[in-house]
Amino acid sequence: MAQKQRLILGLGNPGSTYEGTRHNVGFEVIDRIAERCGIVLQPHSPTNSITGRGRWRGYSFVMAKPLTWMNLSGQTARSYQRRMRLDSREILVILDDIHLPFGVVRMRKGGGSGGHNGMQNIIDALGSDQIPRLRIGISGDFERGGQSDYVLSRFDDQEIALLDQILDHARDATLEFINKGVEGAMNRFNRQLQLDEHLTDTVPCDAVEP
Repeated sequence: MAQKQRLILGLGNPGSTYEGTRHNVGFEVIDRIAERCGIVLQPHSPTNSITGRGRWRGYSFVMAKPLTWMNLSGQTARSYQRRMRLDSREILVILDDIHLPFGVVRMRKGGGSGGHNGMQNIIDALGSDQIPRLRIGISGDFERGGQSDYVLSRFDDQEIALLDQILDHARDATLEFINKGVEGAMNRFNRQLQLDEHLTDTVPCDAVEP
């Protein structure tokens, strides 16, 4: 029997204005998977996203960056769910999280949005909160009422020095989800990243054209 596909959604806002901001780490992880696997990302009008297809250890996956703006990410998620006939548990959402310290990456099986508007819109669109998600800590070092400005700000120099390893860690956790599901990814990756670790798997993945 053919393996079911996985859908990987990296959240962010489109356009050069938002590149490199804290809110766009989901987009950056998608870019790193594409680079790692030699996948060409292309616009896909029916789902209003930038997308690419790949295969990792026998599991096919589609990954996408919604172009709907963050707060309407559920439109793209629902479109893909219908096209691919996916259970919500076969979808992984990659997003920033102000409730986690910078440098912490956490996989969860499901639950509430934690106040993240993009995640909430996906929960509403799919009619379920049982959607795996990979949360990338960006910390919450802002004054009351300053959340919007903070998440749309860029990382400082000290954070940028560590960001490569954090995003690579998130990329590898995503590949583990594709191969072993949410439980397997949680078992291996749910711990605070030691920034001198080298967890990248050297096994190649095969690119599949969209």
